Amino acid sequence: MRGSKLTSARGARQLLPNLIYTNAALQWVPDHETLLPALLNMLRPGGVLAMQVPRHFESPSHLGLIDLVMQSECRARLEPLLLAPIPPPETYWRWLSPHASHIDVWETIYLQVLDGKDPVVNFMRGTALRPFLSALPEHEAAKFMNAFAERMAVAYPVQANGQTLFPFRRLFLVAQRQPEGNFS
Repeated sequence: MRGSKLTSARGARQLLPNLIYTNAALQWVPDHETLLPALLNMLRPGGVLAMQVPRHFESPSHLGLIDLVMQSECRARLEPLLLAPIPPPETYWRWLSPHASHIDVWETIYLQVLDGKDPVVNFMRGTALRPFLSALPEHEAAKFMNAFAERMAVAYPVQANGQTLFPFRRLFLVAQRQPEGNFS
């Protein structure tokens, strides 16, 4: 009986993944303090959790979005759609260090060089703006977009060559689960 328990425990462990990878998705999911240790602990001992999320909640684009939502006639409907900011790298390190044998966490800023009319609005339309546009009737969504476009034109002026510079901060994390016998 003892051998079969050991065999089935090993078998169950072999079903655990070696890698969980997420790219620009977890910013939509709340409670990273609980979520990320849980994901790390779903891995096989020694497995790796790799994550990348936007972390530009302090940029003019997102501060402008928050300001617009807070001043909107539809504030009650839109305010709950605002995402919680992604914390700084050291916060993720603190959350994961009790569960990980190794953690690399860093930020980088990609300079997006955008073209066209309302380039920042168009860049954000399919991501950060999507929940707000989906929550509004078409005429209110158009009004919201126009007001946002005005703010973004001031925050991100068109350069002499006709392009717009949009710095875009990202947080990267790679954490390795502690080896068997050393994890909680």
